[in-house]
Amino acid sequence: VYLPQAGDSLAGIADRFLVDRKIAWQIALANPLEGNAASTAWEPIPGVPVVVPLKPVNVTGVFNDGFQTVPILCYHRFGTGATKMQIEPARFEAQLEWLARNHYSVIRLADLVDFLGGRAPLPPRSVVITIDDGYESVYRHAYPALKKFGFSATLFVYTDFIGSRDGLSWPQLQEMAASGVIDIQSHSKTHRNLVERVAGETEPAYRRGIESEILQSRAVLERGLASTGARVRHYAYPYGDANELVLENLQRGVYDLGLTVNPGGNAFFAHPLMLRRTMIFGDFDLEDFKSRLQLRAAKSRP
Repeated sequence: VYLPQAGDSLAGIADRFLVDRKIAWQIALANPLEGNAASTAWEPIPGVPVVVPLKPVNVTGVFNDGFQTVPILCYHRFGTGATKMQIEPARFEAQLEWLARNHYSVIRLADLVDFLGGRAPLPPRSVVITIDDGYESVYRHAYPALKKFGFSATLFVYTDFIGSRDGLSWPQLQEMAASGVIDIQSHSKTHRNLVERVAGETEPAYRRGIESEILQSRAVLERGLASTGARVRHYAYPYGDANELVLENLQRGVYDLGLTVNPGGNAFFAHPLMLRRTMIFGDFDLEDFKSRLQLRAAKSRP
């Protein structure tokens, strides 16, 4: 128990006792405000004791009335004239502004690894932002908007698209990866549907093709981003589809997270290689967006 002094901040207390300013939210949860036990948006009052938990509490996010779920949002393209798969930059920025104003924690996808393993808790309003394919509009629109709000995102790129048509270039990918704002991960080599065979494809050819889509894409990305120290360990399935062969190759390739496009939140017991992900379409208004943020699931009753 710590007695705050004038000038103390929650982040400062976390830095002093927990050696990490970023987990100040754990102190906030240990000192719930009356009528708002989930609030992490407060600062200590001088002379009012504060409980500082020296070890993580509730690493699985399970409560008396339910359990925590983490939504993973999925975007594709950014630009004017919004279509289903393209969102206007102003609309995207309004969504980020709403998350910031309502005290959401935009966490990195990699933070889910320890949460799913029961080793580390996550803030109560955690959300992950992901972007698929690797369009150049990510660099022009999404990247500066994320920097503006201090948020991060994971960009899933299929490697044959790099430097082609309206795809991102290697210098753009390297800049974003080096910034720490964008974590670049694999979305396959060619963006083929991994559970469907192409016409005339034999079983051995199909198996070789899946291995290439999973292992070669990772090798290309890590080689191209070597100067940034990037490690490719997460994979988003093209069209959200996977089968046993795909999962076997992911496990053999030492991927630790695999993402579908099945909507919903992810609890601590979610399958790491079959994580749910919610599409955010270009025609969504702010109410549509808010309705996709599933943060808590109720326990089923017998």
